[in-house]
Amino acid sequence: MIVLTVQKKLQFPVMAECITPSVFQGKTIDEIAALEIWEGNKQKKLSDIFKIEQTPEEIPTIKINGDASEVRRVGSSMKTGEIVINGNIGMHLGEKMAGGKITVNGNAGQWAGAELKGGLLEIHGNASDYLASPYRGSDSGMRGGKIIVDGNVGSDSGVFMKKGVIKIHGDAGPFLGFRMRDGAIHVEKNAATRVGASMTGGKIIVSGSLNEPMPTFTIDSIKPKVKLDDTESVAGPFYVFLGDLAENGTGKLFVSRINNPHLKWYEKFL
Repeated sequence: MIVLTVQKKLQFPVMAECITPSVFQGKTIDEIAALEIWEGNKQKKLSDIFKIEQTPEEIPTIKINGDASEVRRVGSSMKTGEIVINGNIGMHLGEKMAGGKITVNGNAGQWAGAELKGGLLEIHGNASDYLASPYRGSDSGMRGGKIIVDGNVGSDSGVFMKKGVIKIHGDAGPFLGFRMRDGAIHVEKNAATRVGASMTGGKIIVSGSLNEPMPTFTIDSIKPKVKLDDTESVAGPFYVFLGDLAENGTGKLFVSRINNPHLKWYEKFL
């Protein structure tokens, strides 16, 4: 296992896409220390930012200690191995990740799990905006894998999602599942406005409160529980809304009946 410890308080963004198990594999400590990164507009070596040590343990493959909230692109295009981050981490964590596991014992910056293809991303704090979403101009959202967030997530999470599972134990910001096509998202607490806007497929489950479904969704039924994936179901009862009808969508929005008494008036349409 390679242990990276942040040596100083970082004032500028550090681009460190080299921090992945596949890049480190087969390299000596000196070779890892010499890997090129960018701090702001200056090219530096990995050892300029981190103290680098090797331990006999094989799992996790890489461990990062300290406040790395300015360190970006860790685990970029990762396919195998495991990274554990003990502290906060910066933007683009696990972007285009296809396999392996990343665990964050802290908060994650914007675009964590951007365009995720596979693997497991666990964030034991909060995630910022654009979790599992594509970059500007792209419609390639999350296409597989699983993301678990113990805290809250920001806006525009799961945008253009095509496959996979996102579990949010806290609250979710606006535009959750925007233009979602398939896959499943579960919010254990509350969701903000515009949930499932322009979605054409997939499912979003809100176990807490939702102020109001979008007017382009129609109520379909009440169900006692809903299947999240092949291994887990979520207990209800849930109001089931279909949409987004403005996009001829067949997505499903499940909203807790118990935690949303203000939606009871919809029942007259069943």
